[in-house]
Amino acid sequence: MAHLILHGSGTNKNVLKGRITAEYSGVDIEVVQNATQTPEFLKMNPIGKVPVLETPDGPVFESNAIARYVARLKEHNPLFGSSLIEYGHIEQWIDFSSLEIDANIYHWLYPRFGHAPYIPLVEEASVAALKRALTALNSYLASNTYLVGHGVTLADIIMTCNLAMGFHYLMTKSFTSEFPHVERYYWTMVNQPTFIKLLGEVKQAESVPPVPSADSPAPTNEATKAKAESETKTQSGKPIAEETPGEDEAPKPKAKNPLDLLPPSKMILDEWKRLYSNTKTNFRGVAIKGFWDMLDPEGYSLWFCDYKYNDENTVSFVTLNKVSGFLQRMDLARKYAFGKMLIIGSEAPFKVKGLWLFRGPEIPQFIMDECYDMELYEWKKVDIADENQRERVNQMIEDQEPFEGEALLDAKCFK
Repeated sequence: MAHLILHGSGTNKNVLKGRITAEYSGVDIEVVQNATQTPEFLKMNPIGKVPVLETPDGPVFESNAIARYVARLKEHNPLFGSSLIEYGHIEQWIDFSSLEIDANIYHWLYPRFGHAPYIPLVEEASVAALKRALTALNSYLASNTYLVGHGVTLADIIMTCNLAMGFHYLMTKSFTSEFPHVERYYWTMVNQPTFIKLLGEVKQAESVPPVPSADSPAPTNEATKAKAESETKTQSGKPIAEETPGEDEAPKPKAKNPLDLLPPSKMILDEWKRLYSNTKTNFRGVAIKGFWDMLDPEGYSLWFCDYKYNDENTVSFVTLNKVSGFLQRMDLARKYAFGKMLIIGSEAPFKVKGLWLFRGPEIPQFIMDECYDMELYEWKKVDIADENQRERVNQMIEDQEPFEGEALLDAKCFK
């Protein structure tokens, strides 16, 4: 296959469209970052923008066109669907993503980055248009895992890359909570192995960038570039300058977690986790017995959870990634929780059920607020006086198979 060179920063979301498409298509691409205003570059793209794909037959610019070109290099590429109508729907969602999602995110973001005048009425209109588009997308995704068909297509790659700009800089949890199916779709996509390989760790904006003012001048292009580079280096979702207090500013004391203010419990969570991890034989007689002996029903509570949208779990690896993403986002609760997640069934649709032990009498509010996946499950408190429910707890802790008459596809532990 001919040598292809993709010009642009490897972490730019428009460059990533081509890179992710290439990964899915088995196409090798060299990524380079050169000056864009040189005569040589302007011959490839007269307005000097990236990305540009350099091919033996000539350059291709505009990110969606590059992604289409790369996908076409593989014959019968499933990224274009399996029928003419699927191809039409893929093109439909690519256009929707560009015109309704990407454009409105830029209209909201650019003035706050100082790249355009800030006009409140214009921002209000852009945010309203974005919400209208996300509402339509949310409604569609309520009954669809992917945009087209039952696997990743070019539409998903471009939609996810466009959403990434919003999730990273603007769309906080309080904003996206209005669109739970869009949230579920986005986090499912960015946790696909191919996306993880190129995107790395993905985090959501904690706040909207402030409006530039005379006292707080808009960032220059160099400042914006430095900001992006520091974000890439820290992989934290926030630039170093925002993470480190200024020289004259004393670090603010970290607020106590309400769970740390609860009365002491006789149950030491780490002791239970060690017992669980170290028990290799007679699991019922050692680990399970130890669990009930340690359990403090006043200091801890047990919960069953059932995924609300099991009918969507039609692809095994997607379902597994969905659960893995949930556990990854639950990391904020590691000090206060233990969990088991079972992926159940020998064929699709797969069921996802879980058991969770939380510090305190209820599910901690900070977990409900910060981990959007919690809303995707039905939660029921375990009645530990009910022998049937206690036995169900035992079976989930030890990954008993069959579980409720069905085979286990996998079991995952949060500890």
